[in-house]
Amino acid sequence: MKALAEIGLLAVAAVDAWLYADNTWDAIAYAAIAVLALVFRRRWAVAAFVLTLPALVVSGSLVATLIALYAVAVRHTSKPLLVSCGLLAAIAYMFPGLDFDLLASDWTLNVIYSTMTAAAPLFLGQLVRSLRDIRLAREHEREMDAQAVLARERNQLAREMHDVVSHQVSLIAVQAGALQVSTGDQAARDVAENIRRLSVDTLDELRHMVNLLRAAGSADTELSPQPTLSDLSKLLAASGIETRVVGTVPAVDPPVQRTIYRTIQEALTNVRKHAPGSVATVEFERADGELTVTVANTPPCKPVLALPSARHGLIGLQERAALLGGTVSAGPTEDGGFRLRLRLPLG
Repeated sequence: MKALAEIGLLAVAAVDAWLYADNTWDAIAYAAIAVLALVFRRRWAVAAFVLTLPALVVSGSLVATLIALYAVAVRHTSKPLLVSCGLLAAIAYMFPGLDFDLLASDWTLNVIYSTMTAAAPLFLGQLVRSLRDIRLAREHEREMDAQAVLARERNQLAREMHDVVSHQVSLIAVQAGALQVSTGDQAARDVAENIRRLSVDTLDELRHMVNLLRAAGSADTELSPQPTLSDLSKLLAASGIETRVVGTVPAVDPPVQRTIYRTIQEALTNVRKHAPGSVATVEFERADGELTVTVANTPPCKPVLALPSARHGLIGLQERAALLGGTVSAGPTEDGGFRLRLRLPLG
């Protein structure tokens, strides 16, 4: 259908050029150039329009210029460009048979007629472009609505997974830990420890899956890997806080690495919020089968803004640590700073 329409437009332009050509070689050449230029108007609309002007000036062949002018209006929104093309078309339309002895009223009519003739394809092209933009905007809006519905469904599924499955797995981990402490049977203790460890790993992976489910469709976070201690240097560099590391970064299991990483991340976030301008220290220490990670900061040296805090971050850290058999403590220091300490058993 598009091919037939294209052939029809070219045929009309060719017939118009042939009728207005006065059988001179220059007029025929300009007419042929104008018709051939229309073939390339979809890619080079402005160039095609310019190539149709000689035929309009020499012989008054108008159809090719109007078609090219419409193509310019459909593909461009620059007002200076559209006005310039319209003026060129109007002037070129007035040129054939131009008589300087015409009365003022005739000049006025010629100017009005040529201007309206050039303006018609411009307005039509802009109208078609606007309708196309409206259609694309509506399609984009429908797509966004569909994505919003899918996002709500994903979030609801994520809440169900977190509230139901996470709660049950947490109970399994707690009861396995209690059994490990209370039983005197070494075999039962080993089984309880294995159950607790598997529960902890399952809960950690579940939280990862929930985060992925909530972030599905996001180009920034979709299928992003969980951070480890190998990413610690990037975290410290991106925190915007002067931070020094004391001790050696431990080589531990991935769940422990993620807990340490999230603890340091939360501590640095609190430093940035509540102690601007302070210096932070991240210290790793191994002693008596226990790994201690301490994040301390000096007193703030810049004005502190009163930001709301529900302490949900600290509660989440305590829950993470408890699942690994560890503890988290936090409180002010004697010099006016703040310290957050994570203790995790090794082995």
